Amino acid sequence: MKNLIATIAFLLLATPFIAQEKLTYQKPPTEILELVDAPLAPAVWIDSNGENVVLFYRDAYKSIAELSEPELRLGGLRINPKTNIGSRTRFYNNIKVKKATEKDARQVNGIPANARLSNFTFSPNQKMLAFLNTTDSSVQLWLADIEKGSAKQFSTLKLNANMGNPINWFKDGSALLVNVIPQDRKELINTAAAVPEGPTVTVSDGEKAQNRTYQDLLSSPNDEYNFEQLALSEIKKIALDGTVTNFLPTAMYDDIDFSPDGNYVMVTSLKRPFSYIVPYRRFPFESNIYSSDGKLIQKVNDVPLNEVEPKGFMATRMGKRRMNWRADKPATIYWAEALDKGDPEVKVDFRDAVYELEAPFNGKEKLLLKTINRYSSIIWGNDNLAIASDYWWNDRNTKSYTFNPSNASETPQIIFDRNYQDRYNDPGSFVTTRNDFDERVLELENGNAFLMGDGFSEEGQFPFIDEFNLKSQKTKRIYQSEYTDKLENLNSAIDMKKGKILVRIESQNEYPNYYFRNIKKKNDLTPVTSFENPFKSIQNVHKEVITYKRDDGLELEGTLYLPVGYDTKKKEKMPMILWAYPREFKDKASASQNTTNPNEFIYPYYGSPIYWVTQGYVVLDDAAFPIVGEGDEQPNDTFRTQLVANAKAAIDAVDKMGYIDRNRVGVGGHSYGAFMVANLLSHSNLFAAGIARSGAYNRTLTPFGFQSEERSYWDSPETYNTMSPFMHADKMKTPLLLIHGEADNNSGTYPLQSERYFNALKGLGATARLVMLPKESHGYSAKESVLHVLWEQDEWLDKYVKNKKENTLKLSEETKN
Repeated sequence: MKNLIATIAFLLLATPFIAQEKLTYQKPPTEILELVDAPLAPAVWIDSNGENVVLFYRDAYKSIAELSEPELRLGGLRINPKTNIGSRTRFYNNIKVKKATEKDARQVNGIPANARLSNFTFSPNQKMLAFLNTTDSSVQLWLADIEKGSAKQFSTLKLNANMGNPINWFKDGSALLVNVIPQDRKELINTAAAVPEGPTVTVSDGEKAQNRTYQDLLSSPNDEYNFEQLALSEIKKIALDGTVTNFLPTAMYDDIDFSPDGNYVMVTSLKRPFSYIVPYRRFPFESNIYSSDGKLIQKVNDVPLNEVEPKGFMATRMGKRRMNWRADKPATIYWAEALDKGDPEVKVDFRDAVYELEAPFNGKEKLLLKTINRYSSIIWGNDNLAIASDYWWNDRNTKSYTFNPSNASETPQIIFDRNYQDRYNDPGSFVTTRNDFDERVLELENGNAFLMGDGFSEEGQFPFIDEFNLKSQKTKRIYQSEYTDKLENLNSAIDMKKGKILVRIESQNEYPNYYFRNIKKKNDLTPVTSFENPFKSIQNVHKEVITYKRDDGLELEGTLYLPVGYDTKKKEKMPMILWAYPREFKDKASASQNTTNPNEFIYPYYGSPIYWVTQGYVVLDDAAFPIVGEGDEQPNDTFRTQLVANAKAAIDAVDKMGYIDRNRVGVGGHSYGAFMVANLLSHSNLFAAGIARSGAYNRTLTPFGFQSEERSYWDSPETYNTMSPFMHADKMKTPLLLIHGEADNNSGTYPLQSERYFNALKGLGATARLVMLPKESHGYSAKESVLHVLWEQDEWLDKYVKNKKENTLKLSEETKN
């Protein structure tokens, strides 16, 4: 008894009474740190002729100092008001070029020191590259000559990149249109220091406005003022000789798009009134068409504030939407309009109609076709042929049609009518080519089009190219990848007539590289890049895709990794980490399809659990967690039951293989995966501990839908309550690590979600830890943050998963004494 009292006294003294820890950024074990520090391979661009290659280099992560630069969050945008570019922009720091036939790349001369490059925009002939360089105080316009391998600052004007890419090439490549900060732009209001002139009032006039839970919205007149000032631009024309001329006066320009022939430019600009409940994409806007010298030709669209839409994922606004230029015509615009008032509950034969209007845009629009589902896209071919697609979320249906743009009286022919979640029967995407207008149009040869597909099947993944006869609608396979030990992704067609295709090939330990393949010649493969594997310490890790069945017979899959140096003959039982993300399906057949290729390169990234193969863990990554609701049943009607069944099936499968101690299994997930983790720990005893990053745990805080749930809280309160881990915090008996970015901008995953959930867990006596990452958004980008997250996860797993048995034994011995 005396020893017991002494032990309790020691534990009380050793346990801190404060709820917070003052902690600096930490680093994970050396083996993990080395993988994080591995250099990042460059992004690759190859011109459409397969001649020139441009390589873009950047650091894998930002610094916390970069994330700490000024930031305003307005209307769904995050802006650095000092530099006038998105505050979360991913910058590059170097550019190299080479010929596709050359092995080594050449440094582009003239790139500035400490470069922060972005918004790369190629000229129509793909010989020049315009881009931005962001300094401490402004955004500069730069130009690179790809053939010469040289770059220079092209203008001293301060560009405005707050609303997106401010660079647009004239179609002849002779000049650029750029968005410039107006000289008369007013000073911004410091909202933190400003004295209010009155309350902020928002009104509901009786119309239902069932919007998702957006973040970074405007919230006051001061926000409105700042948003407008940051959105305002002048548009100027800069010729290649440096001559600057005014093109359009100050306005809130959102999009600029030249017609295929270059004689017109469609300019979209935002207008007031603004909104406090929807982001700027739903603010009022108008689209005007100007001549190439800046004269107004015609207003072609005028859209009011869109705060109110019918309920449902397939709801849309009335009026012209998705307006664009026909790629096969000199200057013809087209758009879609809802025929069901934008309301998916309205029963109609056709949901949308697509219209077109030729220059000079003052005549009567012409009907092109009507779509059975909601209009999605068009691939233009010629005067008599185009291919349209639609989709309907509720039954996961998509249809593709061939139609005659010159004769709307011809009935469009449905060529594909399928479940878009059915990957095994995906016919692929139509191959396009560049036309004389430098636009992408349907590749056609003797009445045949071409389809390029991923090639998932019951036997594995074998990417393919099919010839598709547009009249008979029959396909003929002209190429199929034969790799069984590698993965060949078909990137694009360079020259279909010659059979020249750009492909990317990789394996588990072979870094992805690009090649030209001639599909008309056997084994004709020419390397374009030669990147080395930067993660050699894990290149020989055992990796396999395992398949197993749920209790109800549903086929599942996951990617299994064994620890570094693991002896498969001895089969020592190791701790395991299961990482997953739930996905909803409307049929079991699609949910059970295997779409994971075991030959994908082993690539650890900040959110990956693969790092822990270096720490003695078995890892089951991307474990299938389908949530199926067939017919009238919605997937979420049985969410928790299916969630637990998925987890049990995964653990049973790996346990049966003899690799793991099933009493030492941890589970992790990010975003909706974090939501999954909290539910699994609350409603099962399968796991030793959990890691939940940037999740939402109280669905009543997202009352008008979340993820793939389109019913509101008032439609189905039992669904929201049953699925909310917050409502079941009293059931939590398993240690849970919660991590969240303090600046999360994802719809619904407010930082408040983790804070309130942790308070509930703490109040109910659960074992939990909450880590809030300063400046971080929904994904984590500062290296200091990433390293600290990896350290937190490693410490948590080490204490509550790997050493769970030892901790239990130690506590048991102390109690006995």
